Amino acid sequence: MEMHQIRYFLAAARTLNFTRAAEECNVAQPSLTRAIQQLEQELGGDLFRRERKLSHLTDLGQRMLPLMQQCYDVAQGAKSLANAIKRGEVASLRLALSHTIGISLLVPYLSELTRAFSGLELKFLRGTGIETAEKLKQGEAELGIAGPLDESWSRFDAWPLFSEGFSLVVSDKHRLANQACIDLDELSQERLLMRTYCEQAEQIAALLRSRNITAAHTHELSSERDLLSLLDANIGVALVPRSVTVPDCLSRVLINEWPLNRTVYLYAVAGRPRSGAVTTFMKQLNSADWRSYVN
Repeated sequence: MEMHQIRYFLAAARTLNFTRAAEECNVAQPSLTRAIQQLEQELGGDLFRRERKLSHLTDLGQRMLPLMQQCYDVAQGAKSLANAIKRGEVASLRLALSHTIGISLLVPYLSELTRAFSGLELKFLRGTGIETAEKLKQGEAELGIAGPLDESWSRFDAWPLFSEGFSLVVSDKHRLANQACIDLDELSQERLLMRTYCEQAEQIAALLRSRNITAAHTHELSSERDLLSLLDANIGVALVPRSVTVPDCLSRVLINEWPLNRTVYLYAVAGRPRSGAVTTFMKQLNSADWRSYVN
């Protein structure tokens, strides 16, 4: 079944006259007749009951009409969408984000991007660092934003956006809430909420073990939302990157001589075609002023 056969059938069904239908389709009448006959052979029955100047749809033709119209409309819609994408009127951005990256970091740039590309469609994919890498590998995402990835793949391009330190976040009701800074060893007295989804979770855990702050003093969490809820309830304290937004009910406390930083990277796969929207977003992030998050 060819699309031109469907178009000819719909024109003939609308005009009930093969000559007028051929004129409407800008094709010779014998060509239109032949195409409809081939369609009838494929469907196994007559679509029209032919009379001299007028034709009528058969029962098969009546039943096929809405289906053929739907098929034609879908094809035309697909063609229109393809043309719009080609002209840049419709664009998409599929972005893989680590659980540790707050969307508030990106909102100013996404707002600017949606103004530049009015038909922009955004898709956000959340996951761990490993899952972020996998989404990029499989083509589910065009860009990724995360901390350092353990995944080493020769086709990954990585651009460092900024490096930041960690601070201790506690409830306003916690005993440390009013202190400007503390020593790392003071955490041995606290129940730590460990962000297991953080790309540097193992490094942080190793550092704490070196100071005799063990797993016996920790709770493990797998989402930022759960972390904030437990902090608000004063059920523990957490080591959180500076760029993570925390509500007013929580306080940040600096840690003296904290040795670890994390670098946030923009990731892409080398050699893959990139749309105008993706390229623009990359330029936005790479030229942005991230100094407010730097130590």
